[in-house]
Amino acid sequence: MPLIYLIAGEASGDVLGARLMQAITAMRPDARFAGIGGEVMAACGLASLFPLHELALMGLVEVLPKLRRLRGRLAQTAADIATRRPDVVVTIDSPGFTLRVLRAIQPLGIPRVHYVAPQVWAWRESRVRHYPGLWERLLCLLPFEPAFFARHGLPASFVGHPVLESGADRGDAARFRMRYGIPSEAQLVTLMPGSRRTEVSRLLPILGATLQRLAGEFPGLRPVVPLAGPVADAVRQGTSDWAARPILVTDPQEKYDAFAASAAALTKSGTSTLELALAGAPMLVTYRVNPISAALARRLVKVRYASLLNLLADREVVPELIQQDCAPDRLAAVLGGLLRDPAAATAQRSAFPPLLQMLRPPAGLPSLAAAQAVLELVQDGAAAGSTGSA
Repeated sequence: MPLIYLIAGEASGDVLGARLMQAITAMRPDARFAGIGGEVMAACGLASLFPLHELALMGLVEVLPKLRRLRGRLAQTAADIATRRPDVVVTIDSPGFTLRVLRAIQPLGIPRVHYVAPQVWAWRESRVRHYPGLWERLLCLLPFEPAFFARHGLPASFVGHPVLESGADRGDAARFRMRYGIPSEAQLVTLMPGSRRTEVSRLLPILGATLQRLAGEFPGLRPVVPLAGPVADAVRQGTSDWAARPILVTDPQEKYDAFAASAAALTKSGTSTLELALAGAPMLVTYRVNPISAALARRLVKVRYASLLNLLADREVVPELIQQDCAPDRLAAVLGGLLRDPAAATAQRSAFPPLLQMLRPPAGLPSLAAAQAVLELVQDGAAAGSTGSA
């Protein structure tokens, strides 16, 4: 009965971890799980060592006040792993925390997998020199990542992007409109302020002000805001005084129905852009962090785009308004252009399918490819243990 220790540090990792748990269980029904996760992993049977939201922080200035608590959680995690002695430790994204855990448990000799390669190809490439010895396997979501890590002597495997299993392409626009009594001529726009508290607190007021500026030209515009578990209450509170009260959705299938019904979306950069592309929803991508964090990032970022779609295409398929451009007037102008210009929306939709095809693994589903890699390491460890005992 292999014990697999999983560590997710934010909402997207929670979803990824849950799919991995399901795929592992399909291959090894006797597998047991421990570690850190959120509500989705809990639904699959994981009892989290502590609440996941304590790790869901982003930006230097935002993290600094929490450093003492984070160090305590790091020590607690390493001690728990040392006590449980799992057959493998799988860390999922969130490198600021998870890679420190991998370093801390290195003396234990437990096989380690890191799932979702650190995006050092985008910024701070010099960090790669600290990675040798951190893991036995690195599982990549993007097709160009293995070649990057190979140049630095770090073997890595492309297992495909989990967005392909999200169901975002199976939304029902008519069902969503019927449920909320929205006439066919009314335009919907999906707003996605993020899954971290720091993202929501910074972006949500800007998104609300953007809607106000669009109200004159699009009086029937209906906003939809999907709720992510750790920030649901913050989103409800932050949208309570909007003149155009948004439809708040919590169920994943209803979120994808909303995507299918939306004329356009205004979203933070990240995996949400891939979900929207899978749903065929034209979008505008935006983001803003603390000015100090932004100043540091400008010196370190090496890529031209924030959106994964644009990175895959190596051109601007979807508009990006980042940092100082993340302002209501600018956002309203570009989003309004998508709403009034069918040709602009069609151009985006036609560009999405070949980019999404690039995210498919060589065979099967991404979660199964990742599960196979994890279980191979478990089997290798078991075989090595048997040889050693003999």
